[in-house]
Amino acid sequence: MLKSLTTLALIASLAVAGCMTESQFLASRQPTAIQSAVSRGQFEMNCPSATGEVLSQEVTQPAIQGPLVQGESRGLFTIGVVGCGQRRVYQVFCPMGGDNCTALEGRTN
Repeated sequence: MLKSLTTLALIASLAVAGCMTESQFLASRQPTAIQSAVSRGQFEMNCPSATGEVLSQEVTQPAIQGPLVQGESRGLFTIGVVGCGQRRVYQVFCPMGGDNCTALEGRTN
């Protein structure tokens, strides 16, 4: 029974991802992740000229998984934003099944 649920979860994940590989998924979301971090950084630093670059990226599994509950995999990007003499690092999450990304609160670096 557990094996069939695991197989079903894998098939569902592939369907959601549109049979995209992890590297294809990360490459497709990278511009949106950068823009999310840069927009937040520009606002928080009061610096419209701030720019961003990817420091790291990976696909993470959902925190909640079980036989009845299957979370969605997501891309996790670490984006460095620099401008106006300031630097911030943002963690940006991009769900596999969506088009938007969310930049979490930045930390000064």
